Amino acid sequence: MQERRLPLGIQDFEELRMGNYLYVDKTDMVWAVANNRKYNYLSRPRRFGKSLFASTLKCYFEGRKELFDGLKIMSIEKEWITRPVIYLSMSLGGSDAQSLKDYLNERLSYYESVYGKVESEQSLGNRFNGVIRRAYEKSGVQIAVIVDEYDVPLQHTYDTDQHEECRTIYRDFFTGLKDFGYCIKCVFITGITKFTQISLFSTLNTIANISFDDSLAAVCGITYSELTDNFQNEIKRLADKCNMSEKATIDEMQTLYDGYHFAANMLNVYNPYSVLSAFSRGRLNSYWIASGSNEMLFKVLKKFAKDIPTIDGCLIDADYLEESDVNMIDPKLFLYQAGYLTIKSVDRNTYVLGYPNREVKKAVSELVLPMLLSKSIPDVSNEILQMRTALNAEDVDRAMLNLKQLIANTPYSTQKREYFVLEEHFRFILKNIFYLCGYDIDEEKQVAAGRIDIVAKSESIIYIMELKMDDEGGVKSATRQIATRHYADSYAASDKRVICLALEFGRESRGLERWAVIQ
Repeated sequence: MQERRLPLGIQDFEELRMGNYLYVDKTDMVWAVANNRKYNYLSRPRRFGKSLFASTLKCYFEGRKELFDGLKIMSIEKEWITRPVIYLSMSLGGSDAQSLKDYLNERLSYYESVYGKVESEQSLGNRFNGVIRRAYEKSGVQIAVIVDEYDVPLQHTYDTDQHEECRTIYRDFFTGLKDFGYCIKCVFITGITKFTQISLFSTLNTIANISFDDSLAAVCGITYSELTDNFQNEIKRLADKCNMSEKATIDEMQTLYDGYHFAANMLNVYNPYSVLSAFSRGRLNSYWIASGSNEMLFKVLKKFAKDIPTIDGCLIDADYLEESDVNMIDPKLFLYQAGYLTIKSVDRNTYVLGYPNREVKKAVSELVLPMLLSKSIPDVSNEILQMRTALNAEDVDRAMLNLKQLIANTPYSTQKREYFVLEEHFRFILKNIFYLCGYDIDEEKQVAAGRIDIVAKSESIIYIMELKMDDEGGVKSATRQIATRHYADSYAASDKRVICLALEFGRESRGLERWAVIQ
């Protein structure tokens, strides 16, 4: 029997099935999307399997029964009607308005060669309407329209002069989805970000945003049961390569790649790209982040760097999250849609958002720190590497010199009092630096005699840190607080080495001034 293959990067359902690739069966949800509503919109982060799901839906509508042999849908679907499918992959629509026009023109030309062309239809919108109508009339059955990654051209042009032109093209092009609704069995649209002010949403006022449906929470991604049921051999091989037990391997994968929740039922979903990459490469690394970032991410993080300290654990109205257009006013909407935040808990009509897992939290720290420190990513990475080495060797003075270099002369614009209380600002920077150095962080840790600013823990060391500004007592005040409140006693039972640090930051110098190790 031919050995099954991991479907890493495979977005075409026919290729997956014909090539003996492993498939996590989502076909029950394919049937539900195809038959429950006419207009559907699904938002998921990049590389979560939206395109593969859209391709699977396309093959279903085309009546490709042979591709579904042995899958869940075979016990559900009885008729297997063959329907025309108009399929648009907008990731090929380019990064400007002209490229978008060229792509739509090419696709329409192809469908006009199949279903006929009328010379009086000149505009892209009229030609699309004509294709929909003739495909229905020629086949005698309602058709399907699938628009995959509809938002790619809009993201590429966001905050540029080209953006409005792309929106105008979309408004003119997609009006037929409503005007010729009698010709259509199902419209399925995928994307990451939601731009509501185009005809896909403003005209299709009956479109269902299925992104938050409990029954479709696992429509993209991998659940724990899917992981353990479908990848037993891969888990064993990965465990062997990492010299870990299978349980420890699954636990580490959960910490790194799990934690996404896309509905109020809080069903846990693993990032599929990272899971498959780990199996393929035999290492537990950060893969989704390294595969490329959403273009808008840098614009959002740069504009809202001051808000990042409050983003983990923030509250958001459920209706606002589910219905609002992405904007440059509230970063939470985009960061959720792009996969950098997820639903952590639900309280009636309020969601609590936070980082889904360690891979994402680390990536956000790596992007935000250089922005706050006004330094290049390579420079920050190099200093972090040196500081990590010094911390692990308990060379505190060397580590503090690295820290001093990292945060020297942080820009004043990020420290205005309306944005940050300075001590909070430095605490945020410090906890992210230690996190990137590989330490687990507790911020404002409550103990019997008070609240510790930062506790950073590794497998062998615990660093207890108290921060003070130079005009608020500085290192002397921090030292006194550590001693009089007996912070180290809280960890006396630990077999780890405990190191207490008193840190003084300068209000005028905007950096680390002095430090002391408290024995």
